[in-house]
Amino acid sequence: MTTHSSTAPKIRVGIDFGTTNSVVVIADEHGTTQPAVFNFVDSPSSETCRTLLCLWLDQDGKKRVLQDAIGLDAIEAYLDDPAESRLIMSMKTYLAQGSFRETRVFSSTMTLQNLIARFLRSLMDKAGISPDQVSATIGRPVRFAGELADDELGVKRLKESFVEAGFAEPNIVLEPEGAGWRFMQRLDAPATVLVGDFGGGTSDFSVMRFDPHGSPRTVTLGHSGVGIAGDQFDFRIIDNVIAPALGRDTTYRIMGGQPLPVPIEWYASLGRWHRLSLMHTPQTLRSIEDVAKTASDPQKLRNLLRLIEDQEGQNLYRAIGQAKTELSRQDSTVLRFAHKDLKIEQTITRADFESWISPDLDKLAAAIDDALERTGQGTAGIDRVFLTGGTSFVPAVRQLFIDRFGAERVDGGSEFVSVAEGLALIEVEASATA
Repeated sequence: MTTHSSTAPKIRVGIDFGTTNSVVVIADEHGTTQPAVFNFVDSPSSETCRTLLCLWLDQDGKKRVLQDAIGLDAIEAYLDDPAESRLIMSMKTYLAQGSFRETRVFSSTMTLQNLIARFLRSLMDKAGISPDQVSATIGRPVRFAGELADDELGVKRLKESFVEAGFAEPNIVLEPEGAGWRFMQRLDAPATVLVGDFGGGTSDFSVMRFDPHGSPRTVTLGHSGVGIAGDQFDFRIIDNVIAPALGRDTTYRIMGGQPLPVPIEWYASLGRWHRLSLMHTPQTLRSIEDVAKTASDPQKLRNLLRLIEDQEGQNLYRAIGQAKTELSRQDSTVLRFAHKDLKIEQTITRADFESWISPDLDKLAAAIDDALERTGQGTAGIDRVFLTGGTSFVPAVRQLFIDRFGAERVDGGSEFVSVAEGLALIEVEASATA
């Protein structure tokens, strides 16, 4: 863990820049933490901010100036004028992807660091804090998202993004270490803890030795991570419920020939609602309409067409998220979504959902076992397990840990802000020893 110079600013913050949500926590010199509160049009006083950035051009005298909105305000701005705005989502997932270098935003070329920096500046503005006033510890995943992820590149770009946003040299630590520091506050004796941190795009596991009264107070024994988390579970519901209702399994004919499957890339784009919005082009809409003319079930294709035309992706994803949340509390739920002629009302049992995510659970289990193997201690050497992040509420995910360690050793709490709280506590420690 690095330390800041003696000239570090007084405001100590921990920042969890996430794939889906971002959190800022402020700490005083005594280690008392307080999440920053963000105010959005539809959700005042929120402790989390959706990691979304909407950009559009606005007239300022004779010049057109690039404007932005973040979080829930970004969704509203985008839906207000999707043709004249650009919605940026899941920025974190591209950090370690060398193939992503830059993108065109209207007439400007912007790097990924430019986009993230713009989001971060607006995030801190929502929190009422200027980046140059803070000393920050920020989190990074153990393994960045993507099969060909370059973790070193991911860390480099993450740091560059924060520096461009106006932060002084940030202290970068692993996200599960942040969660572990938060959990350490509950301990009154040394313990070896497995921390499971489940984000939107990645799931990370760290085995850590904590001694609340020792020096050092924390020693990291081993890490593991996998690019699977909440977003992938959403996609499993889409793949099994939504895509069939929108014609994925239908066929069509060209010139009266043999039946052909409809283009699968249309349904791959359902995996992210902002990708669905990117299909709102004359060429794509015309292609869907042409295929529908000879499709075995043309109405399903036309339902897909109307969904894209009317920018209903966000409402669709709300329904999916609600169904997933309900399945964490009960044995079954009904996924309901309606738009014009499209009416989906399908019962999903928890057993159905768990069978759909079974391949993902196997990968999570392998990552847990990998973290244990790296420590050389096995399950018997783990005193406590601490789980954080929204996916930790999924019963089948929690059961992976109960099967290995027993329910009495598995714990959780502050699932959406614990990483940022721990990062803020690490920042207090780093500033004190500078």
